[in-house]
Amino acid sequence: MKIGIISDTHDRLSRTRYAVQLLASRGAEVLVHCGDWIEPDILAECSALPLYFVFGNNDSDTVPDLRKAAAEYGATCPEWGGEFTVQETRIAVAHGHLTSDLRPLLKAQPQYLLSGHSHLRHDWQDGPVRRINPGALHRANEFTVALLDLESREVEFLTIPKHV
Repeated sequence: MKIGIISDTHDRLSRTRYAVQLLASRGAEVLVHCGDWIEPDILAECSALPLYFVFGNNDSDTVPDLRKAAAEYGATCPEWGGEFTVQETRIAVAHGHLTSDLRPLLKAQPQYLLSGHSHLRHDWQDGPVRRINPGALHRANEFTVALLDLESREVEFLTIPKHV
């Protein structure tokens, strides 16, 4: 199974639409959004796939609207951080702006911890936990998302064109 990972969309609707379609065309069966939506309209685009998401530091004012949209689209939202299991693989997600959100997730030692916030793509091992940041679709030198293959454990970063 492949997991699409996206973050820091910051209301970039057409860019987000393009990214979700690209991830789906590359085999993503689930989408994880690591926060910083800004407005809930983006959630409709992301719910083209089964969706897990968290809030980011720029989402504070729209949390009630994001909760409502999550219920409307059947998305799973562990609020500021949490863990879920897909194909017996434990995946944690947090935006990454608060260590108080990250510490308990790292302590639980899931196989993966997905986060955003820095607008920089990363893939590194932190003890037993593999940490992946897909990059961002706003305020970045290069707009990127990530595709995680749970079987091969490979991560592929996909570039989203700036003109989209």
